[in-house]
Amino acid sequence: MENKPTQSNYIKNIIVEDLKTGKHREIVTRFPPEPNGYLHIGHAKSIVLNFDLADEFNGRTNLRFDDTNPLKEETEYVESIKEDVKWLGYEWDSLFFGSDFFEEMYNKAVLLIKKGKAYVCDLSAEEIRTTRGTLKEPGKESPYRNRPVEENLDLFERMRRGEFKDGEKVLRAKIDMASPNLNMRDPVIYRIAHAAHHNTGDKWCIYPMYDYAHPLEDAFEGVTHSICTLEFEDHRPLYDWVIEECETECEPHQYEFARLDMTNTVMSKRKLKLLVDEKIVDGWDDPRLPTISGLRRRGYTPEAIRNFVREIGVAKSNSIVDARMLDHFVREDLKMKAPRTMAVLRPLKVVITNYPEGQAEWLDAENNPENPEMGLRKIPFSREIYVEQDDFMEDPPKKYFRLFPGNEVRLKHAYFIKCNEVIKDRDGNITELHCTYDPETKSGTDFTGRKVKGTIHWVDAGNAVPAEFRLYEPLILDGEKEESAGFLDNINPNSLEILQGFVEPAMREAKPQDKFQFFRHGYFSVDPQKTTGEKPVFNRIVSLKSSFKI
Repeated sequence: MENKPTQSNYIKNIIVEDLKTGKHREIVTRFPPEPNGYLHIGHAKSIVLNFDLADEFNGRTNLRFDDTNPLKEETEYVESIKEDVKWLGYEWDSLFFGSDFFEEMYNKAVLLIKKGKAYVCDLSAEEIRTTRGTLKEPGKESPYRNRPVEENLDLFERMRRGEFKDGEKVLRAKIDMASPNLNMRDPVIYRIAHAAHHNTGDKWCIYPMYDYAHPLEDAFEGVTHSICTLEFEDHRPLYDWVIEECETECEPHQYEFARLDMTNTVMSKRKLKLLVDEKIVDGWDDPRLPTISGLRRRGYTPEAIRNFVREIGVAKSNSIVDARMLDHFVREDLKMKAPRTMAVLRPLKVVITNYPEGQAEWLDAENNPENPEMGLRKIPFSREIYVEQDDFMEDPPKKYFRLFPGNEVRLKHAYFIKCNEVIKDRDGNITELHCTYDPETKSGTDFTGRKVKGTIHWVDAGNAVPAEFRLYEPLILDGEKEESAGFLDNINPNSLEILQGFVEPAMREAKPQDKFQFFRHGYFSVDPQKTTGEKPVFNRIVSLKSSFKI
């Protein structure tokens, strides 16, 4: 993978200064997903940022699973995350699980208790919420806040041994119930959960809370720059408090950046999971989803995603990115890579009445006019072909230059044909066209005769390969926000259109994830889930053109 310098941003500037002053000799970043779902395009921004910064300064990046909630986390998600990071083009230097440090975290909690900085509280979760206070009113101290140290140590040990039920007791940090920052009002740092953990099994029945575990994990791993999204900015004082009071050897610092929000895109793991669980989509890798696995299955390339994220840059204020910007980078990446070919998505048979019956010829066609190194391919041509239904109109408007009775068009890579007769069934539906061709107009010859304004694509009927085409539109209706109350009501019922058509015979050899540009239709990729040996299935990645400007 290419190693490009990152754009200048405030985090990069801090790193440059830290290295210059000797504050850090080596930069260590981390990508710390919770394994409670599949990664999405928003995570890609964090992945690219963390890995690119470390790579640029010859540092290290850890992959760490923040697995402190056994009720939501699964090994399936762990494996999918590993696959996604690798597919995006990155290799982590070290792999950690937050659960690897459970014993160390427990010992640090004991230290807090001994210092009078933590206490066991018997209030229920609801009671803790109601006594927390508001932005305008201070919270109320727990009646258990001043328990003696020895009693707290005994209760915390008994919590670990499993003597109490879920929710019966928690361990809270003892900070300031009048703090203007609600996160500092004696937050819960341990809770009881009698649940098996994907990594530690039944060893533990108490689990650290994220705001306590996260800074300690950073410290234990030697992370220097802990980069997270803006919603954690108000949590930074608690992050710093944990690092200071737990007396860690390494003292990481947290830096925040704006998360990625995109138009017409679900960027919430909870809502993505709802779409999967309700079977609104075809699993986590449904090509309509912004999951990394969904984008991969649809045909997006890791290069396009990396370039998209790098172009967005790093900001300290939230904004919404037009989803068409990602499509632009896909087109830019594929235009030199993807072979050009022809596919008919809505077939209409054409019989070329003056072409000899039983005869066929093989015509030369460029695989990619923008990349001559990709060479030529051979395509068959005979008496019967398929064209697009949209390329014919019986009664066309002005400036319609495709096929209609009496009009002549060029077949891409082939000849001029002229429509002479329209064949219909009993219901008046058009079933086929009868045309004639001019053998003197073969593409690539020195023909200098009459001109035609229209060029249409086609597939030879005798050699055509039946194929399925899946066309996608945004899953969320235009103008609707993902956060709006009726989330599922905003689902686009026309987000998937499935068509049955034909491709050139060479496409019989197409393999899953092979990508092509279908003349006039866009960029397509072979679906790895739906394709069978008999019939390829193509996902449209993007159309050919967009009004979006970089």
